[in-house]
Amino acid sequence: MSPVRSATIVGAGIAGLTAALSLARKGISVRLLEEAPALEEVGAGLQVSPNATRILAGLGLLDALAARWSEPDHILLSSGGTLAPLASVPAGAAARNRWGSPYGVLHRASLQSVLLDAVRREPLCTLTTGRRIETAEDALTESPADVLIGADGVWSPLRRAMPGALPARYSGNVAWRFLVPYGKAPAFLDPRTVTAFLGPKAHLVAYPLAEIDAFNIVAIHAQAEAPASGWLRRGDTAAHLERAAAFAGWHAGLRQLLAEARDPLVWPLFECPDGAWTDGRKTVLIGDAAHAMTPFAAQGAAMAIEDAALLAQRLATGGNLSETLRRFEADRRERVAKVRSRGAFNRFAYHARGPLALGRNLVLSLRRPESLASDLDWLYGYRTPD
Repeated sequence: MSPVRSATIVGAGIAGLTAALSLARKGISVRLLEEAPALEEVGAGLQVSPNATRILAGLGLLDALAARWSEPDHILLSSGGTLAPLASVPAGAAARNRWGSPYGVLHRASLQSVLLDAVRREPLCTLTTGRRIETAEDALTESPADVLIGADGVWSPLRRAMPGALPARYSGNVAWRFLVPYGKAPAFLDPRTVTAFLGPKAHLVAYPLAEIDAFNIVAIHAQAEAPASGWLRRGDTAAHLERAAAFAGWHAGLRQLLAEARDPLVWPLFECPDGAWTDGRKTVLIGDAAHAMTPFAAQGAAMAIEDAALLAQRLATGGNLSETLRRFEADRRERVAKVRSRGAFNRFAYHARGPLALGRNLVLSLRRPESLASDLDWLYGYRTPD
């Protein structure tokens, strides 16, 4: 079989845009079909680790991203109860030196904008908005192609229609997202540091968004049931009480930060269990459509970017398409499983209580920053396999 010459991608988020650009750079023509009438990204900040920035640099996007993001000096773990530092992983110049690519933080919309600009400049890419796609047949009738890529997110209609795929499930955790301008931020938030504050059954991450002069705050806590309104809603009085209870006993400064949050968004965290990512013929899922995961390893966007790079590489080599898609799925499933395991470990460690939390703090206090960085070599040092 000759190499793939055309692709239809459903979904123009980070996964779909990266896939479109990666495929076009391999000489494959791409049509992107997006349900929204205009591309408007919800959410706030995003951590982009070296395994993802390496791929984005290969696409020629690093200068555009560096103009918008910041590269924190450290990733710090601190006590949510006392603010005391527990451990630190060097980032900034150390990340470039150790992993060969930067660790950046920026607004999610900024990454999408950089990708979108590059796609629009690419003559082999066409973006069509306002197209609701329910099935593979819908997509290929709208845009016939050699291969169909589902990049339509955690609620992917293409996944629902794929034999052997499994529905998304609630993870048992809720994330609160809001912004705090630098000028109104407490002194314990450092614009040169990503800080994760740890506590019983909850943690809070704060990191700088240089392009808007604000900290992105993500507060995650366990909650037995997902909010009734589903995926996304504005915080109301009842929700505020839920948040306050989850962080009871935390440092007064952090409690005040949460209490004064302006118009927070609540995201019940859903994940996709293992299931089919390809129909074995010409359709394949990537990103959250295939393997949505909780943010405990901060790797959701990075996994989507890795998916896009490897899929483009494999499709450009030719061979039997069904076998190519199955090989892609097998390779990525192994990688994603390892990242999920790291996320599960982080969830256990971050949300530890009582003696487990004391043991965690003791172990962390004995680890040198370089030793902690070495634990991430397999993750941040990843390069797309041949």
